[in-house]
Amino acid sequence: MSTELRERTGGKILIDALVLHGVDTVFAVPGESYLEALDALNDVSNHIRLVTCRQEGGACYMAEAYGKLESRPGVCFVTRGPGACNASIGIHTAMQDSTPMVVFIGQVERGHKGREAFQEIDYKAMFGSVAKWVAEIDDPRRIPEIVHRAFATAASGRPGPVVVSLPEDMLTERCTVHDGRPYQAVRPHPGGAEIDRMIALLRQAERPLMIVGGSGWTAQASADVGSFAEANAIPVLCSFRRQDSIGTERPVFVGDLGTTITPATIKRLEEADLLLVVGARLGEMTTRGYTLLETPAPKQTMIHVHADPDELGRVFQPDLGIVAGTQEFGAALRDLPPLAERPWASWTEEARKTYLEGRKPKAFDTALDLGAVMTTLDETLPDDTIIAIDAGNFSGWPQRFWRYRAPKSLVGPTNGSMGYGVPGGIAAKIAEPDRTVVTFVGDGGFMMTGQELSTAVAHNVNVLILVFNNSMYGTIRMYQENLHPGRIIGTDLTNPDFAALARAYGAHGETVEQTAEFAPALDRALKSGKPAVIELKVSQEIISTFASLTEIRARVSAAG
Repeated sequence: MSTELRERTGGKILIDALVLHGVDTVFAVPGESYLEALDALNDVSNHIRLVTCRQEGGACYMAEAYGKLESRPGVCFVTRGPGACNASIGIHTAMQDSTPMVVFIGQVERGHKGREAFQEIDYKAMFGSVAKWVAEIDDPRRIPEIVHRAFATAASGRPGPVVVSLPEDMLTERCTVHDGRPYQAVRPHPGGAEIDRMIALLRQAERPLMIVGGSGWTAQASADVGSFAEANAIPVLCSFRRQDSIGTERPVFVGDLGTTITPATIKRLEEADLLLVVGARLGEMTTRGYTLLETPAPKQTMIHVHADPDELGRVFQPDLGIVAGTQEFGAALRDLPPLAERPWASWTEEARKTYLEGRKPKAFDTALDLGAVMTTLDETLPDDTIIAIDAGNFSGWPQRFWRYRAPKSLVGPTNGSMGYGVPGGIAAKIAEPDRTVVTFVGDGGFMMTGQELSTAVAHNVNVLILVFNNSMYGTIRMYQENLHPGRIIGTDLTNPDFAALARAYGAHGETVEQTAEFAPALDRALKSGKPAVIELKVSQEIISTFASLTEIRARVSAAG
């Protein structure tokens, strides 16, 4: 770009700033409130790809998934008022998932503020608790300054979403201003004394256990942390939906702390005498409602590594807190010699064996065997396939049984937000066009954002979408069956023909009701040269990966 000082509109200055900061993709639903910025994208089409979405929630989910995979801020533009409200679900997801993202929202003219003008919202009040920073640009001369801060804030420390409000008339005002420099993410590094103290604590342990999670896991960070654990035979658990942090195929990976947690995993955690937590926040999902560890001080010696000092001791008080990003912490481990003694090696081997036994799918007496579906996917798809997961009980199948063999191979909402899977998978394929991307989504989640399939068709994004159709909100039904037996309400669903719907959008559509039908349908879908939907007609008996509906009812009945 030219650095020549010249007069431009606020909209042009803004888009030039995006180019300066390395933005190559923008997800958006167009709106008149940011029309000048939208027009300016015409001039940089060789730098920035505009992905036009069908609803702001889908657009924001796409930006979140893009930021997850690329480890730099995903960018979303939405219009004021209703558009901002729709986008809020993606902003909340980015906050709880620690994903770098910048959301630009149109705003009423500066002179109209405070009058409850058409579609006016106070964004600082609205997003103050679900974003790292919320700003409004009242002067186009400050665009370079505020946009620079937005990207640096989103990417630095614990990553997260930043919201920038754009008054409509500010974008049309003309002025002369310097563009400044590209942002640089600031991430903390561990000190030498902290690493020495960590090694000393490890030498005193008899059964150490590592918990990995959070964001910022580059391929190098995965290699460094995973190699350190493997060289020292330290068993590794991952936090909720972070199976790709070091991958599940290392001989030290022994399970996950999420909705598919097993009794054996809980036992290992109780037996451990030292916890090395890398990147994970130790939030509600990872700690099973803050019950897996004692508060305020766990009985295990705890070393907690996190990029945000506010996370160290927020709930669980560590014996050693290390403020560091995962990439920077991994680099500090890279050249450390293995510990001379590893008395826990057999404990780790036993844990790995138990984990592998638990990865064998339970047999259900149904026409469509989801265990066989997972086996077919595992045997057919490339090792670097990206899995996009929506929220719901069906997600246990890819969480438990897919082998995560490559870094950056999982996008899913750790805030449990339904509707993420379809847009998340589309964004993953846009970010990584040479990798296979498979979305796992329930019938409920698909009906929330499935219209983004038209976005995939329009932009030739050939994502594969597996729709688990059991005609109910499965997770809520499971809770009803357990806690309010015989009082089912509100969880039955009436669905369309998902394969026909896909074809109506111009995508490839398949319906699978029998196990033998899946492999041929998968082959046709992958060869179709289109976005593809395979509807899996799933029996309601398969209420989770662990138990059937009949088994739950029998257990509840026996308990009285």
